[in-house]
Amino acid sequence: MNSRAKEVNDEIKILYEDNHLLVVEKPPNVLSQSDDTGDADMLNLLKADIKKRYNKPGNVYLGLVHRLDRPVGGVMVFAKTSKCASRLSEQIRQHEFKKKYLAVVHGTFKKSYGRLEDYLLKDSSTNTVKVVDSSNDKSLKAVLEYEVIGESSSLSLVKINLITGRPHQIRVQFSHSGHPLYGDRKYGKEHNKDVDQIALWAVEITCKHPTLQKEMTFTSNPPNIYPWNIFIPK
Repeated sequence: MNSRAKEVNDEIKILYEDNHLLVVEKPPNVLSQSDDTGDADMLNLLKADIKKRYNKPGNVYLGLVHRLDRPVGGVMVFAKTSKCASRLSEQIRQHEFKKKYLAVVHGTFKKSYGRLEDYLLKDSSTNTVKVVDSSNDKSLKAVLEYEVIGESSSLSLVKINLITGRPHQIRVQFSHSGHPLYGDRKYGKEHNKDVDQIALWAVEITCKHPTLQKEMTFTSNPPNIYPWNIFIPK
């Protein structure tokens, strides 16, 4: 197995790679997969890199098993074989694929720990998600747990354990609770009039290796820029 940290196209860092897994650090504002914009995306950038590095003929297989919103950076795990993709997808369905995030949010909290449970409904025409009543039969239950690990003025640093993986879940749930994410113009525009870079980072993914069956944890730290650098996590 080959564990290393290197750069792809001078912007995508490889955190771990073997014959089955490719784990990278997604830069903010890069798509997870292609969309109608035609902008660069992680899946195609990494496929091109694999093809070049290993001099592979024909098409390169790379399975996208989970996504990060375009403005979000941090750990992403890709499958290099279809069998690996199937096994990772099953882990996700069984809630064995564990994801943790850091976020800077507006406001401070009375308690250091909390749990958010909401029902979310996505509007595909506007690519937005909102909290709705549980009686809405098209809604999906969304659950996360958080720990406040830093406070500074009117901002808080929270570590999030994502229980379910719904579109825009963290952003919508914290906004609905009165603590929109720093820089989130979509779900907290009134708090972020002069900022357009969201402070949300995928810091940790834990999963079972698809063939070795051992639990592995991959980590990534937010960049040393504002507002991340005003906090010193406990």
